[in-house]
Parts: sequence; C-alpha cells; structure tokens
Amino acid sequence: MTRLSLFNSPFLLGFDELERALDRVSKTSSDGYPPYNIERTGEDDIRISLAVAGFSPEELSVTIEDTQLVIRGKQDDDPAREFLHRGIAARQFQRSFLLAEGIEVLGADLDNGLLHVSLKRPVVETHSRTIEIKTGGKSKRPNLKEIDIEPEEKASTGDAHARL
Repeated sequence: MTRLSLFNSPFLLGFDELERALDRVSKTSSDGYPPYNIERTGEDDIRISLAVAGFSPEELSVTIEDTQLVIRGKQDDDPAREFLHRGIAARQFQRSFLLAEGIEVLGADLDNGLLHVSLKRPVVETHSRTIEIKTGGKSKRPNLKEIDIEPEEKASTGDAHARL
C-alpha cells in the first residue's frame, strides 16, 4: 500500500526528518489515559500536566529517548490488600511527546495527583545570507553543430544536417 506524502511538494526540500517524526506521532497510542494538558507558562516556557492520581513518585518515570519525552507509570498490586469493591484500576501507562530540536526538559514535579513536566523552548534565531551568482565564460548547453550523429542518422538526414 502506497502512503501519500504530505511533503511531496517541490518547494519543501529537506523535510524528510519532519515527515518521519509525524509518522512516529501518528503511530503512538490513541488511548486517552492519562488525560493531560499542555500550557504556555511564559514566553518560551511550556508545562505538560498529566493526571496521575494514585501514583507515587517511585511508580512514575520521565525519560528522554531520542527526540521523545516518554512518561511511564506502573502501579504494582499489593497482595495484602483485600478489596470489597475495586473501581480504581491499577493501570500502567506510557505517554510520549515528540520534542522539537532544542527543547530542554527542566524538571518534573508531582503535586496533588498532577505530574507537571517543565520545558523550555529555545529562542529561534533567523539567519539570512546572500548567495553569489557566478557567471561563466562558456555556456554548458550543447551546441547543435557539435552533436555527433550516428552513421545511420547521417544517411537519413542527408542534406538537412549539411545546412546546419
């Protein structure tokens, strides 16, 4: 099955890595657990908040794997506990966020059942430069008079070639 590329325009050069990143994001789990918010806390600051009620800091991990921020949670059942009703499942999760180049993870805090991960976005500097246009002495396009014609073509073109 052929996949339609979003970046097949001749004006989008060198976006292969971005296309691969979008593929990775689209393949991640569409499970909505745990719910999360992403908010801007300053001009260049971002905070991801995940609702992880019932998880202790030891049951959570925040790692950076390649260009992804990966947050995992795993609760172990205590066999000594006897439930009369169990409505809160001990559920494990993994939530991944693709990070742009230069994003720095400042830290993570667990507060009232919310895991907050603080990020700093780099300041983007714009660059501009002028490319010199060089001129050459001789054109690189072939001259029709210099083209060598195969012998069978010479016979068929005959006088037409001689007029060139």
